[in-house]
Amino acid sequence: MDMSSPIHIIGGGLSGSEAAWQVASLGVPVVLHEMRPVRQTDAHRTDGLAELVCSNSLRSDDRETNAVGLLHEEMRRLNSLVMRAADGNQVPAGGALAVDRDGFSAAITAAIEGHPLIEIVREEIAELPEAWDSVIVATGPLTSPALAQSVGAMTGESSLAFFDAIAPIVHRDSIDMNVAWFQSRYDKAGPGGSGADYINCPMDRTQYEAFVAALIAGDKTQFHEWEKSTPYFDGCLPIEVMAERGVETLRHGPMKPVGLTNPHNPQVKAYAIVQLRQDNKLGTLFNMVGFQTKLKHGEQTRVFRTIPALERAEFARLGGLHRNTFLNSPKLLDETLRLKSAPRLRFAGQITGSEGYVESAAVGLMAGRFAAAERRGETFLLPPKTTAHGALLSYITGDHIDTIDSGPRSYQPMNVNFGLFPPLKQIPTKAPDGTRLKGPAKTVAKKRAMTARALTDLDQWIGGARAAAE
Repeated sequence: MDMSSPIHIIGGGLSGSEAAWQVASLGVPVVLHEMRPVRQTDAHRTDGLAELVCSNSLRSDDRETNAVGLLHEEMRRLNSLVMRAADGNQVPAGGALAVDRDGFSAAITAAIEGHPLIEIVREEIAELPEAWDSVIVATGPLTSPALAQSVGAMTGESSLAFFDAIAPIVHRDSIDMNVAWFQSRYDKAGPGGSGADYINCPMDRTQYEAFVAALIAGDKTQFHEWEKSTPYFDGCLPIEVMAERGVETLRHGPMKPVGLTNPHNPQVKAYAIVQLRQDNKLGTLFNMVGFQTKLKHGEQTRVFRTIPALERAEFARLGGLHRNTFLNSPKLLDETLRLKSAPRLRFAGQITGSEGYVESAAVGLMAGRFAAAERRGETFLLPPKTTAHGALLSYITGDHIDTIDSGPRSYQPMNVNFGLFPPLKQIPTKAPDGTRLKGPAKTVAKKRAMTARALTDLDQWIGGARAAAE
């Protein structure tokens, strides 16, 4: 096996950057192709690697009772560059792991640029050269049209697609703190946080209902005719689309008032609350949690300034909308993320149908390790299905369905969640003190048992993979 021949990775987002890091860390050279700034996308604003274009949150960091928190921990144990950069650039966010997006991107860019086995080439790849015998396509949801057409021709499949919406970012000093206050829901403190990490803007019932009506009536971005049937991903619905589902939908979703008490008026319960989360390390920017939107920019300014405490809000960035594409992966990809019809090609990140920053990086991590092992002539053990990585890989590659040949009837993007994991052989029924577990306590115990099993199996897998490589 020619170890001097590089693995080509297309796309310098979270998935591509993580894949490049993993490949190079295993002693295999990499050429990382990133088209920015030669060609920009509608969503990116810099030429930095791993730029976060939507939220700055990597979601829950709770490794004991949350599937994405478990995925964080697994990635840390697998030498993840993305998690190293996130931990080094975290900002307060309650129980979530949120990052200073510029510092996060800069850390990953510096690490990739500084690795002696990684070459970065700034160019758009429109076609996949036959001479490249090992390629990872990690172009994400914003794959360039030319490359998307090339991939489509190779797969014989029409890519599925959905719309992803971006939330606005507000300057901290333009928020009226005589109305708003700092508090995390249930005062929960997360990594780098204090338990008072979100800015909360309360609404009474009249204000809330008027706001919902304004959202529904607001002037929105119009789709092209060919885009109108494209579904949204439920995890990133525009707020006005949620509002259209019923007047009470938002106050049971991103605007729920539970676990919060207004210190300016503690006797009055807010009917709904808008939360803003710190977006940069300086604490000068806050993004509107759950406020992804397709409202036109002028409408955003008008409607969002009707929120109490945001009447004079100055926006560092307004919301937007972009079209994402992904493959019918269970039909097209094998268990190591190779294209069945052209095994020299692997796919990673959101183009596979993984959804979320961390999930995309985790798929890049696996694709990188698979490709490096293949180049080194090693047999690579798949991650156990009991781990977050294994459960995610199983979902993407179709192991969760019976109709492998035809693929699932409706393959849709998926965040990691405990529903993807194999069930426990024995569900905990008693607490350590011997009392019988019931209700929420039983659910928490079950999740803790699943995460404990996952980390035990992951450590055994890591040991086995090391032994196989020696």
